[in-house]
Amino acid sequence: MGQRNQFKAGDKAPNNGVYMEIGETRSMVQDPKQIHLEAGMTFPETTNKDRVWTFKQKPN
Repeated sequence: MGQRNQFKAGDKAPNNGVYMEIGETRSMVQDPKQIHLEAGMTFPETTNKDRVWTFKQKPN
């Protein structure tokens, strides 16, 4: 079973890293908010109720 990859406000971060907002349907968001969290920290509110947090992919 895989690790969750979408988080709502109040969820705990599973790993250290940078997280960014996306739409609930994995759609990209114009000017997404990005945050750095340590493992166990709580996700803040998103800019819009229809958004969730996801781990930001590292560029190749």
